Amino acid sequence: MTDVPPLPDEAAEFLRYAIEEEHGYLSWLGTEVDTVERGRIGLTIPFDEKLTNLASKPTIHGGVAATLIDTAGGLALRLAAEDPLGVDVATVSLNVNYLRRATGDLHATADVVRAGSTIGVSRVDVVSTVPEDGDDDVDWGVEEGEERLVATGQPSYRLFR
Repeated sequence: MTDVPPLPDEAAEFLRYAIEEEHGYLSWLGTEVDTVERGRIGLTIPFDEKLTNLASKPTIHGGVAATLIDTAGGLALRLAAEDPLGVDVATVSLNVNYLRRATGDLHATADVVRAGSTIGVSRVDVVSTVPEDGDDDVDWGVEEGEERLVATGQPSYRLFR
C-alpha cells in the first residue's frame, strides 16, 4: 500500500451514500459510515429492537455482528486498492468469534491484514455499548455507555481486479 495514492474525498462520500442511502439491506439495518481511509473503515449499526433476539435481556442478534464483520472487512480491502471502484470482492471465509452479548449500538472497525493479487484478509473488531435509555431493571453486564468487544473476525475474500 506504500505506492497507493491518497483516497479521494469523493470516494468516501460515494461510499457513505451507497451504504447509508442506496443499499437495501445495510440501509434497513441503519448502517452508518464512521471513518473511511485507505485499507480501513468504521461502520456503526445503531441499537434497534427489531434487531434483537427474543430474550428477557434484549441482545442484538449475532447475525448483525456477522454482517458488520463481513461488510467492513470487504470494504477495507476495496479501500486498500489503487482504484477502489475497480476491484470487486467476494467472501471466501467468514469466521466470527462471539465474545459477549451485544446490548447496544454496534461499532465495527476493519483493517486490512493482507491484500494479495487474488486473496485478501481483514481483521474486524465489533464493540457494543449499553443503550442510554435502557430499562433500569435490566442487568446489562456493563456500565451504561461503556464499550466492550463483543465479536471479532478475520474474514478472507477473493479479489477481482
